[in-house]
Amino acid sequence: MIKMVVFDMAGTTVNENNVVYKTLQKAINEAGFDFTLDQVLAQGAGKEKLQAIKSILEVYAGKTDDELADAIYSKFIVHLADAYETLEILPQDNAKELFTALAERDILVVLNTGYNRETAQTLINKLGWEKGVEFDSLVTATDVNKNRPNPDMILFAMEQFDINDGNEVVKVGDSIIDIEEGRNAGCILNVGITTGAHTYEQLQSANPEYIIDNLLELLPLVDNA
Repeated sequence: MIKMVVFDMAGTTVNENNVVYKTLQKAINEAGFDFTLDQVLAQGAGKEKLQAIKSILEVYAGKTDDELADAIYSKFIVHLADAYETLEILPQDNAKELFTALAERDILVVLNTGYNRETAQTLINKLGWEKGVEFDSLVTATDVNKNRPNPDMILFAMEQFDINDGNEVVKVGDSIIDIEEGRNAGCILNVGITTGAHTYEQLQSANPEYIIDNLLELLPLVDNA
């Protein structure tokens, strides 16, 4: 029986028009590069954001300069705070309806993200979501030692609710690394969704159990798991 669904935030349950990755692209290109948004999404989606910068620089520029990455990350955080001041943040279509349906089934809703806690909480506050109402727990990149694709965030969430078996947990996300994270945590279902960073074809390359186009498509998968 499924006891918990772990959802990624941006692109999965939160619609913020890719502002994080557009801001990441801006901060990197201000350091003298000319990467496209598609490149940033391909290598950065779902990762803790400093690690995303390092991955992008390594893959596309052959650079492993930690000092440069740290400087870009510092600019990124400032730019992102500015963007979130004015940006309209919306729930992904049917997110709240799905959360309600899962609660009616006594299934826990956990949000997890490659953001730091401050950024994640800013998003949640703008949405008006409350812990214990829309969701049961939030786990961020700064809550654990190792980030995606390592399973630490999911395992941390499982520990909070005394869940010991990955066969009772589902992971849903919009990027390849979400699917890898869920598989590494032993989740019974790892579900890609096409509303965010990666395309159907990109998600398919990670061999998820399912790929969906709308959050409500998750319900029959959970019911039949």
